[in-house]
Amino acid sequence: MAYVACPFPCLVGILVVSLMELKLFGSKSVSASGLGHIGRTCSSSFTSFRHAAGVRFSPQFCSCRGTSPRVSISSVSDNTYLLKRAIASGDQESVVEEDYVYRITGTNGASSSMFSRNMRVLDFFDDQYEGVVVDPERLPANPNAFASMLRFSINHWRRMQKKGVWLKLPVERAELVPVAIKEGFQYHHAERGYVMLTYWIPDGPCMLPGNATHQIGVGGFVINDNNEVLVVQERYCNPSTAGLWKLPTGFILESEEIFKGAVREVKEETGIDSEFVEVVAFRHAHNVAFEKSDLFFVCILKPLSSQIKVDDLEIQAAKWMPLMEFVEQPLIQGDCMFKKIIDICIARLGNRYCGLHPHQVVSAFDGQISSLYYNVHDTQDVNCTGN
Repeated sequence: MAYVACPFPCLVGILVVSLMELKLFGSKSVSASGLGHIGRTCSSSFTSFRHAAGVRFSPQFCSCRGTSPRVSISSVSDNTYLLKRAIASGDQESVVEEDYVYRITGTNGASSSMFSRNMRVLDFFDDQYEGVVVDPERLPANPNAFASMLRFSINHWRRMQKKGVWLKLPVERAELVPVAIKEGFQYHHAERGYVMLTYWIPDGPCMLPGNATHQIGVGGFVINDNNEVLVVQERYCNPSTAGLWKLPTGFILESEEIFKGAVREVKEETGIDSEFVEVVAFRHAHNVAFEKSDLFFVCILKPLSSQIKVDDLEIQAAKWMPLMEFVEQPLIQGDCMFKKIIDICIARLGNRYCGLHPHQVVSAFDGQISSLYYNVHDTQDVNCTGN
């Protein structure tokens, strides 16, 4: 059949598909000039639209049979990208076109059917481990749209040979959690304001790091010039330790230094201001809480005040207790770990033991300032003679 210039009814069909494509592809993908040739022959109109929208037409792209035109348009079959921009923070490609077919049939272009449509990749950032981090601030509002985009995005990232996917869902978007789980995502961790899920794309075992495995506690050994130790009795404790006078203890906060956490905990529980001296020992235990491990750092602190003000929410009582009375408590003497900690603290007071001091260093691996705790043997240090 010979290809001829289409009469006006065929042009109506061209206009319909052009407007459909303009709406689907977005204003950045199709320029107004791509529609400016409507009114000429089918060949010239479709050619202009092809250059503007990035689609290719089937060999029989326009056949006019009286008043019943039939137009078939197919996209490039080799996974062509409509928007070819570098994927980087703040500038990712957001629309990908692949193997989709659009068709208009009917008299005067009155009806149309869209067998597939272009899909948008979720906004994301590359991480340094060949993975992606989905932007939690630009998630689609509709769960059904999210499901389709998530499925499409995973296929897109698989072709890009990405590895891990990190999906952070804010608490106000909790309705998206079951959608992600259905698509194969797994729980990683949860905080007060969000849930983090992950997806491992390659075949084989997942190489993404697990959730945090440890909690970190601190204890303050505060002793004054009268050789008295600052001790507390906790309001809520294990029955086996009821009546025990113990060191002020607690957990450090997120992004808090060990030495700052020790000073803070002493202040919160007893109202005593103190100054960090050094870490004298630390304990490592496992399966302590929620199957997590525990690191507990014992710190020597120098008191800067003496008036006790008890925190009634956590502490039953607090006082200054003579060191020997503290050491001679049955629970201290009967527990090898408690007794050893006190022995170390007493040895430090007698300059027979040197603890660990924090030193601010910068590592070339991450460029961040860190606290490196280590022992410096210095004979000029009157607090640690090394004898």
